[in-house]
Amino acid sequence: MSALRVAVVTGRHPFDVLGFHALFRSIPDADCDIQHMEDFAYSPPEVRAGYDVVVFYNMHTETPTGEGSYFDRPIKAALEPLGETAQGIFVLHHAILAFPDWPLWSEIVGIADRRFSFYHDEHIRVEVANPDHPITRDLSPWDMVDETYVMQDAGPGSEILLTTEHPRSMRTLAWTRRYKKARVFCLELGHDNQAFAHPIFRKLVSRGIHWCAG
Repeated sequence: MSALRVAVVTGRHPFDVLGFHALFRSIPDADCDIQHMEDFAYSPPEVRAGYDVVVFYNMHTETPTGEGSYFDRPIKAALEPLGETAQGIFVLHHAILAFPDWPLWSEIVGIADRRFSFYHDEHIRVEVANPDHPITRDLSPWDMVDETYVMQDAGPGSEILLTTEHPRSMRTLAWTRRYKKARVFCLELGHDNQAFAHPIFRKLVSRGIHWCAG
């Protein structure tokens, strides 16, 4: 079987580059191209369409209108077709917060109000809400250190996979949903190498990519 083609789209938020690249190199049967949003947007449409899954790890705050900066129109043109095909959508960590005033992004992630506060280096007990889903199958609760968000939980239309009772965190940590024709996986975890190097986190990212690809 040929490897999945995966675009990993970053931008507007710093991250541990070495740890992040090591994470995506560790995923079996997946060829992951890490790229800035601007590079993704300027790729020809047939190149963007050739990916089986797009993983978003960006945190753009401005809604692309098609009338703004040099990159505004291409970003809008690249993101508006999401969901028109079965190309998978994986929204990772701070990408859940991206485009806070854009209804399109709120519909993709399944959270209407994405105002938030955050806390670094929190010790989190992660609970498995759905042990039968392909992404979380056979996983047991585990502990990890990561950044948390306090915000509205995933809403109707989302299948909740992971939760936490941590007082400085939203309750829902991972969920799946459908956006038009596309499978969507949202994972709140994933701030730095404390998460990137965690074996269960790596398993979640790998399974999430493969599930999004169908």
